[in-house]
Amino acid sequence: MDSAAWGEKVARHSRVFKPAGAGPFPVALILHGCGGKTPFLEEYARVAVQSGWAAVVVDSLKPRGMSTLDAKLFVCTGVALHGLKRAADIFAMLTWLETQGWADASRVFLAGWSHGGWTIMDSYAVGRSAARGTTLVDADPAKLRARVKGTLLVYPYAGYGSLTASRGWGEGAPPVWSVLAGKDQVVGWKAPAKALDRLVADGLSVDRVLHADATHAFDDNRANDPRARYRPDLFEAVQGYFAGALGRCL
Repeated sequence: MDSAAWGEKVARHSRVFKPAGAGPFPVALILHGCGGKTPFLEEYARVAVQSGWAAVVVDSLKPRGMSTLDAKLFVCTGVALHGLKRAADIFAMLTWLETQGWADASRVFLAGWSHGGWTIMDSYAVGRSAARGTTLVDADPAKLRARVKGTLLVYPYAGYGSLTASRGWGEGAPPVWSVLAGKDQVVGWKAPAKALDRLVADGLSVDRVLHADATHAFDDNRANDPRARYRPDLFEAVQGYFAGALGRCL
């Protein structure tokens, strides 16, 4: 499938948030974790709108005919839809934004939580092999590097199968803002830190926040993992961090 066709399909299942007015607005693409699109991400979308950005909470499950149960059984366990394959959604949505009059497709911010962070990282790390890796025939790494002005990675998965620590992101990658959780029993903090260290060594701008006593999904009050502990104070802090990153990228 090509980017235009897949982008249309993904967009039909995603939700768009826009500031008042006709635009065009810069756009934040928000990528959910392995369990699918959950309500707390819409609060981050509203933060983007208050910061002068449009936001799209991208649904990566419904376009693939996957249910929430499928996600728990297959995506969260690593059986299906690894970050590299899901990166097709990023390339496709960049193409879809070109067709939207309200969107400034030349100014995009990528924000990903957990599996969504993995997706963002692999979209850069795969480099020139993007078409083969995503199976999207026209996935264009040059478009990704030219249009994305910043990234936010919140407790991103960076373990086995993730490409960033071993490959880096190459030239032309955007600044990175990141949030790690010191008591994360799902993705840990050491593997994400190693991946971020690689980006720093390669000369990228990387801002890093470690919440030492936070668990995975600390900002999701409906997290389905029993190890998660909701922290409304840290949820508010990360919203402010996100707003600051968006402001720097305007």
